[in-house]
Amino acid sequence: MRALTWHGIEDVRISEVPDPHIEEPTDAVVRVTSTAICGSDLHLYRVLAPYLHKGDVLGHEFMGIVEEVGPGVANLAPGDRVVVPFNISCGHCWMCDRGLFAQCETTQNRDQGTGASLFGYTELYGRVPGGQAERVRVPHADFGPVKLPQEGADERYLYLSDILPTAWQGVKWADVPEGGSLAVVGLGPVGQLAVRAAKHLGIPNVIGLDLVPERLETARQAGARVIDVTAEDQVADAVRDLTEGRGPDGVLEAVGMEAHGNPVAERVIGLASRMPKPVAQPMIENAGIDRLAALQTSFEIARRGGTVSISGVYGGAVDPLPMFQMFDKGLKLRMGQCHVRQWTDELFTIVDQDDDVLGLETFATHRARLEDAPDMYAIFQEKKENCLKVVLTP
Repeated sequence: MRALTWHGIEDVRISEVPDPHIEEPTDAVVRVTSTAICGSDLHLYRVLAPYLHKGDVLGHEFMGIVEEVGPGVANLAPGDRVVVPFNISCGHCWMCDRGLFAQCETTQNRDQGTGASLFGYTELYGRVPGGQAERVRVPHADFGPVKLPQEGADERYLYLSDILPTAWQGVKWADVPEGGSLAVVGLGPVGQLAVRAAKHLGIPNVIGLDLVPERLETARQAGARVIDVTAEDQVADAVRDLTEGRGPDGVLEAVGMEAHGNPVAERVIGLASRMPKPVAQPMIENAGIDRLAALQTSFEIARRGGTVSISGVYGGAVDPLPMFQMFDKGLKLRMGQCHVRQWTDELFTIVDQDDDVLGLETFATHRARLEDAPDMYAIFQEKKENCLKVVLTP
């Protein structure tokens, strides 16, 4: 079958790879009908290269039709339409019983010291072949996949795999009180859906921060008050002007490790990603740093006693954080991979309404064939053509 495979820094290709098959009783094989490029896939394109191997199949946002199920899968049958969460969870371990599906003890990668396995996301998370492919083997299909109606556009449901629950969790974890305010730092795909989620949840004062004019305008149209961070000498003051001088009750950081604003960190990260694996991996794990401009902005703008909810992916081991500021302001932090299945039932009732209340069917800016994925990665990485979200069809 055809799949998008990694071959080096900024080098992804469509390749022929073996067809997936049932390996465990709780497996399913899904024929992919739609798959997306996630912002976190771009970390694989460059920064996390030391944890990838040539030929790894990428992608963790996908949906499709069940073709085959193992004998331990009673909830699905061939022909069912499903969307598949990006984290692989058993649904019955100690962590899953508590809704912490991204920390599933059955699929934890203890040799790496990391949480639950993820589709298409490096040896750190199980090196499980991903969803930017014609077919995918889905482990723990007795729990993970969400069954969908046979009718309706794929894009109404596709984002249940990752970015919609990630945005929803980020807003919930920001702990905004009734009548309060939320700042969303970074208006990429997760940030945009966070704005829409926040408005849907009734948060009256939603502020979006970014530096890309088109993304600022998209957030404005969704109901956010927006701030162009390149147009403000003091971004925190601009935010306080919109929040009675205090700062927002909650801040959702939706950028992650490759934020703009620190060229020195950018060069260090770039150097590490290009080193041989035996050198690069210990360097990242013991002395790695992230580009922290968005995170530092989040700490600076949050009101005293407020909450910073971190949805952006970080991986540095020695990131310098403003601990005095964080301590003095009494900030509360929530962070981590999204526990997708904790939110999918609630979100399904929203996305399955007759009206597309979150604007999901028109959310993607680029649609292409799977064969065009290498070009789409480059366009998305460089933010060309006002690219916000790419959906691929095998």
